[in-house]
Amino acid sequence: MVESSKIISEMDLKNLSRRLLAICALIIPFVGYAQQPNYCGDPKFENKVSSLLNFSVPIMSVTELDEIKDDPNLYLFDAREMDEYKTSHIPGAQYIGYDDPAWEVLDNLPSDAKIVVYCSIGYRSEKLGEDIKDKGFDKVYNLYGSIFEWANSGRSLQDGAGNDTKAVHTYNKKWSQWMTNPDFEKVW
Repeated sequence: MVESSKIISEMDLKNLSRRLLAICALIIPFVGYAQQPNYCGDPKFENKVSSLLNFSVPIMSVTELDEIKDDPNLYLFDAREMDEYKTSHIPGAQYIGYDDPAWEVLDNLPSDAKIVVYCSIGYRSEKLGEDIKDKGFDKVYNLYGSIFEWANSGRSLQDGAGNDTKAVHTYNKKWSQWMTNPDFEKVW
């Protein structure tokens, strides 16, 4: 009699284990989703940015960048083209470009430099960030939502002469839909 109750207990334990695994399989994806930060103020823009990136370079939010922008070991690079950079860029950013990157801007950086790269929304900067990582830099980050999210959140921009500006080069009419802050002027 003792043996049969032991068998029943083992069967109950197996069933309980299966049920717990099934419950965990259902709950865990939602727990991860709930903990995933929303880096863009507009959910549609968030979905667009997320769909274009492969997350090969760690991302940084505009809030995180704003909090560390005065770090002397931070190097901020604009991966857009020169006309985009001259229209406006994040204060303190250096031009590096995308089609023909100015790699020499990396020549004198310390190996432990914290590098943040941005473009319009994050696609070009991710690709450039991959190349920078291949050049031996470990602390490379892609600004999620890039200059569009920076402006969408109302942060300041400078033009090519270093003056404050409200103009943002939105690349073209199609991409300009993601620049949603009405206080900024769309230029392409």
